[in-house]
Amino acid sequence: MTDFKGIRGWKVQTLSTDPIASAIDGGTWASGGDLNVAKGNTTGCGIQTAALCIGGQTTGNVATTESYDGSSFTEVGDLNTARRLLAGAGTSTASIVAGGYTTTVVANAETWNGTSWTEVGDLNTAKQQLAASSKGSTTASIVFGGEPGQTVDTESWNGSAWTEVNNLNLGRALLGGAGNQTAALAAIGNASPGNTTNTESWDGTNWTEVNNANQAREYGSSNGTQTSALIYGFQPSPLYGLTEAWDGTNWTEVADLATGRYAGAGAGAGNDSGLQMGGYNGSAFITTTEEWTAPSTFSKLNLGQVYFNSTANAFKVTEQPVPGGTWASGGNTNQARAYYGGYADHATQTEAFIYGGSLTSGGPQLTQSENYNGTSWTEVADLNTARGERGAGAGTYASALFAGGQVQGEPAPADEHEQWDGSSWSEATESNTDRRDFHGNGPSGSSAMIVAGYDGSTYVANTEIWNGSSWTEVADLNTARYANGSIGSTTSSICAGGRTSSYVVVNESWDGSSWSEVADMSTGRQSYTMSGHTSTLGFVATGYKSPAPNYVTNVELWNGSSWTEINDVSTARSGASGGGTAAAGIIATGVPPGSNSQITEEFTAPETNKTITVS
Repeated sequence: MTDFKGIRGWKVQTLSTDPIASAIDGGTWASGGDLNVAKGNTTGCGIQTAALCIGGQTTGNVATTESYDGSSFTEVGDLNTARRLLAGAGTSTASIVAGGYTTTVVANAETWNGTSWTEVGDLNTAKQQLAASSKGSTTASIVFGGEPGQTVDTESWNGSAWTEVNNLNLGRALLGGAGNQTAALAAIGNASPGNTTNTESWDGTNWTEVNNANQAREYGSSNGTQTSALIYGFQPSPLYGLTEAWDGTNWTEVADLATGRYAGAGAGAGNDSGLQMGGYNGSAFITTTEEWTAPSTFSKLNLGQVYFNSTANAFKVTEQPVPGGTWASGGNTNQARAYYGGYADHATQTEAFIYGGSLTSGGPQLTQSENYNGTSWTEVADLNTARGERGAGAGTYASALFAGGQVQGEPAPADEHEQWDGSSWSEATESNTDRRDFHGNGPSGSSAMIVAGYDGSTYVANTEIWNGSSWTEVADLNTARYANGSIGSTTSSICAGGRTSSYVVVNESWDGSSWSEVADMSTGRQSYTMSGHTSTLGFVATGYKSPAPNYVTNVELWNGSSWTEINDVSTARSGASGGGTAAAGIIATGVPPGSNSQITEEFTAPETNKTITVS
């Protein structure tokens, strides 16, 4: 009998556990030694094997301090002032606490020398529900946020006095803190009018907004550094056990706490090592402690790998199923746009490219171009001619094309075409048919096609292919239309939906010489975005359908033979820009809300390990 190597030419690796994307994805919570006193609204500091749980609340405020050695807690010296909702930073032998609540909000601070607590200089402003740079010290720490008033205040400690420094961008209380005096992180919390996902990074002088957490919440615990942190244990229900890991750029949801709670104390070195102490489980304060550990060795997740899981006794493959993908907020564009000019359809989610468009429906038209790096948009060189009304784009950020559209004040569609070389736009030869409200696709600014559209008097079916210097007319679509979508290349593409006298669902496939009708979309619509670099895997998102006005959020996935509804975007709109692959797409700007938008949303399909049958 032929083995797998004989069939495929390579050997299947045997693994005892499924591969994971990173050590953090394999992290788990496990039981640690219990506190001696059940309490919540407490604070913590240190690392998983040498931590403190300080102050808090039982039936009333407490001054107790407990020291953890990695297996059990020992009661050590009490605080001078019993209090709850305070902030702490440092190590198990050298730490500082500040603020909190006694019978009133307090400003006093205390330092710990490994044996006893000493009163030191007060905060400038009394506050509770604040956070601290968890890796700070008795001579260099900061505290930020808190109540009253969901404050933006930040104060810095130099070993003898507190100094007010630059404020948070978003005032909040019951937030998480990590890092040190010159490199800190503030995340989540309660901010008017409700809980927030907002995250900010401190460079020693200023706070800067960075990527948000995945879930808005408050009253959790935190630990780590500015580039490696954890937040866990939150209110409201059912978020009590939720844990997110920060890698310096993004938050990722990882394994939940075994015992859900909030108002506990946190400690730990980074996102690979954490400690949750005590808290409130929804009905009582608890003594429960859990330890977070990420594996030091693991098998790396690689798309397409086939392996044998010896523990599960099963063959598996690592894949990225697009139907399981979800949408998340991205950075806002610099320029609000109502109707896209064009976008580089073969660009990626981390190097997207949009250009032109309209400030509002009907104008004025725009010249601005913007490039996205996965976090924020940057303005780059402008188009030579301002235009919008759904011109056609193609290519990547290194090489793109923008064809047609509408120039402000001109009754006929634009005859302007421009090419992008990665740094600037230059005029290109015009196509055989001037048009607007159409779509393009292609891998670069020198290999693209444009399909359908409106020529100023009627809807058109004609298709043209661009070779970098000239346009060639090829076979027409079967159904003339405008405000359509298209993905693929000059030899294999699809043209879906759009508008004739009604919103059409007709989908046509191009094989390099002719168009043929294939499976229809479920929802007829116009002025939507499409993502996908091939004609066999991509999606349509948002758009406009009957009865008017009806902007949609729904997304449909094309797998080469049929359409399937997948997760909706958050903001309904039409005339948005897009790009990327089916597994990692992006949509930005459009109308509504209001008359234009700067909103960006990112679609990401998860990488998963799937059992396969081998015969």
